[in-house]
Amino acid sequence: MSTPFTPDVVEAIKRHMNDDHAEDGLLIVRALGGRPDAGTAVTSDVDAEAITFTIDGGERVRVPWGETLTERAQARKAVVRLYREACEKLGVPARGEH
Repeated sequence: MSTPFTPDVVEAIKRHMNDDHAEDGLLIVRALGGRPDAGTAVTSDVDAEAITFTIDGGERVRVPWGETLTERAQARKAVVRLYREACEKLGVPARGEH
C-alpha cells in the first residue's frame, strides 16, 4: 500500500470522514465493501489505492478508489464518487452537495 499522503494528511482525511461523513462511509461499506449488514464504519486508513474502514468494532474493509491517487485533492473527489456509486447501488438518494 503506497500513499502520496503524509501522516498528517491521512489523519485529517480520517477525522473529516469520521466527524462529518460517518453515514456516508457506512453506505460505502454496505454497497461497495461487500458488507451489507455492517452496523458501523469508521474510516481507519487512506492510501493511493483505497480507503479502509473498520466496521463493527474490528473487521477492516478496504474499498478501492478505482484509480491511483497522486495528490490530496483527488481524495475528496474519489470519496464523493464512491458515495454516489453506493447510493445508486443501494437505491437511496444522494445528497446534492458534498
